[in-house]
Amino acid sequence: MGQPMELHDIDLNLLVVFQELLQQRRVSAVATALGTSQPAISNALARLRKVLGDELFLRTSKGMVPTPFAEALAEPIANALGAIHHTLNQMSVFDPASSTRAFTVAMTDIGEISFLPVLMRKLALIAPGVTISTVRNQSDTLRADMEHGQVDLAIGFLPDLKGGFFQRRLFRQRYVCLFRADHPLAGAGMTSKTFSDAEHVSIVAEGTGHGMVDTVIQRAGIRRNVRLRVPHFVAVGHILQTTDLIAVVPHAYAMSTLAPFGLISAPCPIKIPDITITVLWHARNHRDPGNQWLRQTMFETFAP
Repeated sequence: MGQPMELHDIDLNLLVVFQELLQQRRVSAVATALGTSQPAISNALARLRKVLGDELFLRTSKGMVPTPFAEALAEPIANALGAIHHTLNQMSVFDPASSTRAFTVAMTDIGEISFLPVLMRKLALIAPGVTISTVRNQSDTLRADMEHGQVDLAIGFLPDLKGGFFQRRLFRQRYVCLFRADHPLAGAGMTSKTFSDAEHVSIVAEGTGHGMVDTVIQRAGIRRNVRLRVPHFVAVGHILQTTDLIAVVPHAYAMSTLAPFGLISAPCPIKIPDITITVLWHARNHRDPGNQWLRQTMFETFAP
């Protein structure tokens, strides 16, 4: 790039265009988001390419793809713009008692069962005007939704979300076997053989990391007799209640279903690694007062 660059060499608006192109990947979408024309965005990109000495984005059938240099700039620029935004708005505060803000939180159906009853009782006391909407935390769309500000927080087992995100651990979870209280295995105990011989319901929660359960069991040389596969946990309690199927589930989910569905749990005869449940947020929301309040509320309520 030649001589060192000075701040007066670059227009801050060009960095805003750069960040939007990283997120939107299409000139037309960036123009809409910034309230300007496509030629204006193209002109800004041309100026930015000249200043930085790199193509930055390459046109493909799937939109504008960032070059390695642009990818290397992505996180530092996002952090810098976030810091500037925070500084310009540092007098803004978030008052939960009077706020009517609507937050969107990504979580699985297990998360809804585990977190929402307690969280909503607490919000009724400390933030009666705040509303919560939940969406599924599938990593293929979640990254873009959080980058664009459509999702404020994500909670769960999400090992695929790394670059550009902050995270904090809430707690660890072990997996257990779950089945009805009068199941034939209830008195016999769970061994590798009885586990293998039993009929299973397998939960394929895409994008959450829970798919590693099947991988671990296969690597242990155990062949499960899977009679049913479902994409979520919400119906598992109902299914186990009236069948001889068994399921491998996180401990928190098992504890929430034992009494309502007449189920019991047992340790898995296969060693399955514990999972870490985390709260994740995008760098763009790191200094947002409302986001800070919500995630701190989650930590205080659910972390050990």
